Amino acid sequence: MKQHLIVSALTVADFLQTHPRRIGAALAAVLMGSAGGAYAVATRTPVAAQPVHLVTEALEQLPVQEQVQALQAHHLTLYRNARVRASDTAHSLLERLGVADPDAAQFLRSNALTRQMLIGQAGRQVFAEAGEDGALRALHSTWLESGNAPQFKRLLVQRDASGQLQARVESGTPQRNQRLASGIVRSTLRAAADEAGVPDDVMRQVERIFEGNLDVQRALHKGDRFSLVYETLEADSGEELRAGRVLSAEIEHGGKQHQALWFAEKGKGGAYYTFDGQGLQRAYLSSPLRVPLKVTSGFGMRIHPVTGERKGHAGVDYGAPTGTPVYTVGAGAVEFAGVKSGYGKLVIVRHNDQKYETRYAHLSRIDVKQGETVSAGDLVGAVGATGVATGPHLHFEWRIDGEPVNPVGQLAFYRESAPLSAAGKKAFAAHASRMHVQLAAAKEIRTAEFE
Repeated sequence: MKQHLIVSALTVADFLQTHPRRIGAALAAVLMGSAGGAYAVATRTPVAAQPVHLVTEALEQLPVQEQVQALQAHHLTLYRNARVRASDTAHSLLERLGVADPDAAQFLRSNALTRQMLIGQAGRQVFAEAGEDGALRALHSTWLESGNAPQFKRLLVQRDASGQLQARVESGTPQRNQRLASGIVRSTLRAAADEAGVPDDVMRQVERIFEGNLDVQRALHKGDRFSLVYETLEADSGEELRAGRVLSAEIEHGGKQHQALWFAEKGKGGAYYTFDGQGLQRAYLSSPLRVPLKVTSGFGMRIHPVTGERKGHAGVDYGAPTGTPVYTVGAGAVEFAGVKSGYGKLVIVRHNDQKYETRYAHLSRIDVKQGETVSAGDLVGAVGATGVATGPHLHFEWRIDGEPVNPVGQLAFYRESAPLSAAGKKAFAAHASRMHVQLAAAKEIRTAEFE
């Protein structure tokens, strides 16, 4: 091969030496034809033959055998994660984690910590490490006992020096962080949010933030976009434990932008505002009464004041004189207006989003009829003591998909945004500027293009 190359090189050199004018003319024709410009080519004197040297070099053989041995000695580790299902057994959980290890399954069934903190804990995220033979090497799961728990817990299953599985629990302080997300609706908003990895709780917050102006769940269609910045609580390993509050959001619907950001003025409660500092219009009023609120019985378990039984209280009781006007807190239709067992005179309003309903009980009079359409702030009746009651008060309930929730928490979320003070406006402007930059960054994360 080397000799062939040398002969070829000598042939080319000899041709250049014998026909320099032909080579120059051909080069000129190529240059002029390629660009249409004017070129001048000078003739060359014959090129002197250049000496040719043959260089031979021995190649060192690579240590292939050593590399093969190193690869054979390397142990492959497989990493996988899954969420615990309510129906899971130790075997089914490990199977979904890609672990084929009967001894590990027996350990999870018999160990007190794993039985209590893993098996049956539906929704808990589990991470596993397995060898190429399917044997379990390590497993861990991290969680918060409750949404406001000050510390997280982590269950660790590892092998000791003798290769035996051991389990222990450790704890740590979660770190507050922020996450950016965005997406484009291709079929439904829920599908786009799932594709972007946005938790359901965050999307429910977005619905509530904008529902005074936009039905986010129903109105958004193909081509609409969303961008979000929200809080997360994370373990020291970076695992997300739960999502927190939505800090800013933008919905692009039908060529129009809907924006919101959370801001808490110093010494005051926080609320959602537009980026120019206007409080967002709320779909619900902050109270069914227009007098100072006096809670006489809260939501949850209590000793019933009439029967003496310990049972759940599905609403909140507000003490007020008989005849005090009662107003619906949101727009909707009157689903029921009449007398109902222990409620006495009762009005039920099914709100426009259909999943929310509010109840106004023990009324002294009813001022609406069943089927009537009402707006937020419309009069529905007056405080009384009808039904099972010890005195005049309003029993107020808030239900979501038929299930009672604490009305105080709902009213706190829907309270009107307080006007910003002069000092607050300056702080708000700086905060809005920072959040605007984060939202702009979130827009670039188009991870939710769902087909």
